[in-house]
Amino acid sequence: MTNESASATTPMSPPAATPASSSTDAAPPHPPVGGFQEVDGRRLYVHRQGTGGPAVVFLPGASAIGLDYFGVQQGVSQFTTAVVYDRGGTGYSDEVALPRTADDVATELHELLRAQGIPGPYVLVPHSLGGAYAHGFAQRYPQDVAGLVWLDAFHRNWDDFVPAEASLAASVRMSPTEEQLRQALPAIRRMAEELLVDYPADVRDAVTEYHVSERWIHAGIAERASMPDLAVELRAGADLPDVPVIALTPMGIDPGQQALMSAETLRAMHDGKARLDAAMVNAVSDGEQRVLSDTGHSQLVFERTDAVVQAIRDVVDHARRRA
Repeated sequence: MTNESASATTPMSPPAATPASSSTDAAPPHPPVGGFQEVDGRRLYVHRQGTGGPAVVFLPGASAIGLDYFGVQQGVSQFTTAVVYDRGGTGYSDEVALPRTADDVATELHELLRAQGIPGPYVLVPHSLGGAYAHGFAQRYPQDVAGLVWLDAFHRNWDDFVPAEASLAASVRMSPTEEQLRQALPAIRRMAEELLVDYPADVRDAVTEYHVSERWIHAGIAERASMPDLAVELRAGADLPDVPVIALTPMGIDPGQQALMSAETLRAMHDGKARLDAAMVNAVSDGEQRVLSDTGHSQLVFERTDAVVQAIRDVVDHARRRA
């Protein structure tokens, strides 16, 4: 369920309303799996599975948390190390003022991986707004990026490819209020239970409860409101590095998008998104776009776990051959 432009929506994530300086309620104290790593005086939630390299690191979208990607992580852990985590101020991690710059989030992630003793270079797997942070990581630590699997992720050039009605700024302007999000929580709970039906009960229950919490509302609002600023920040830095890249481009339409945009705008937005991903993979020497017609932005990692895991396996294999 999503109401925002496909560049930044996330699993179970309506769009932003107004900026918030921080998420308001404390992080849940006991995640069902994984643990915590202290970074810069804050606890960050992290869960790793599997062995070998290059390690695969998932970068959640706005309103998403690491455990949203638990199903994909299980598949990836069969052939390499797979890491999910929560950025500061989101999920199970400690509070931090939101929104944050891509550089701040990249630095935090790099310190987390170093503290966990997970060597680079890494295959980064950003979904939705996580693309901003993956690009920031690549700009700051290009030597630590072995490959990218782009899951309908944020790109700094989004506005160059889509109609003005679907621009980053327009996505923020058309967002629902906090009260509207609260009114939607029963529907979001039902959707979460459906999407997570194959997850272990303890993980499914914990993730569902997060997605109907006040923290989910406030963290998502704050992070998504920063999209235009993140695009400006990333445009001032380098392009993505010349590493293996696979972009998954889901062309299904989320119900929330239909409520906010005309059919004509939606078609133009999806056409623009497809052209943007094509341009991104054509800019590297080992890039590929895989268009998925049977799923949408928010449902991608749940409905097409197979396609996501296969794309990651392919990039890991390419990175291993290059090493």
